Amino acid sequence: MLPIDALSGETARSARAVLTDIDDTLTEHGRLPPEAHAALRDLRAAGLVVIPVTGRPAGWCDLIARQWYVDGVVGENGALWFRYDEPRRKMVQIYARNAGQRRLDRRRLDQIRDEILAQVPGAALASDQDYRVSDLAIDYCEDVEPLPPRDVERIVEIFRTHGATAKVSSIHVNGWFGDHDKLTMSRRALSETFAIDADVDRGVVIFVGDSPNDAPMFAHFPHSVGVANIRGFAGAIEHLPRYVTAAPSAWGFVEFANRLLALRRG
Repeated sequence: MLPIDALSGETARSARAVLTDIDDTLTEHGRLPPEAHAALRDLRAAGLVVIPVTGRPAGWCDLIARQWYVDGVVGENGALWFRYDEPRRKMVQIYARNAGQRRLDRRRLDQIRDEILAQVPGAALASDQDYRVSDLAIDYCEDVEPLPPRDVERIVEIFRTHGATAKVSSIHVNGWFGDHDKLTMSRRALSETFAIDADVDRGVVIFVGDSPNDAPMFAHFPHSVGVANIRGFAGAIEHLPRYVTAAPSAWGFVEFANRLLALRRG
């Protein structure tokens, strides 16, 4: 991984969109510092499309799309895309799976939930589970004592035994049915809403993240960035970002944003 100072002026000036994870990328210890929120505002004011891409639930995504300085949000690891249309005063909601599929998925996920909680002592439902529409989030360190790696691996194994996809974030193990992920819904959001082809024009999109569930984004976008805490997952992540910040979490995002904006001004 290259230091963020290696980001070139040409790359910065050609960028059209910044996509970013939330937990431990925009936040620090679960809080969104005002400097990170201001960085989102400044990126958007500079003419960039700004989209959080998160494992957080639909309920949070509604608020984020309405109240943050963003152009929309991809949530539940690619299960949905929410965008607030201000002129129409309407929340635009797009889902990877239809309502009938989601109802069937929920019944299957409830069975997996019961198995995980019975077999992995110390694991718990994520506190935001009630606000989710498509996935199951198991807390392994956010509001519970951190579980050892072998227990996190056991949670992933249980999901996969049932045919579900499982991804590890910095705080949760998220599981779902369907072939969507952060990248598939990001592609759709960029194409349908902003006329950015994330395959043909992948060089104009910068993604910032911090954990294993960001690996598809790191692999796809050549100018991906990891905040410094990505180093803690270096042995457990399939694809690392091209660049890394010196600072961790929210302060790493601010460092990246300042670098990008300075280059665009220069």
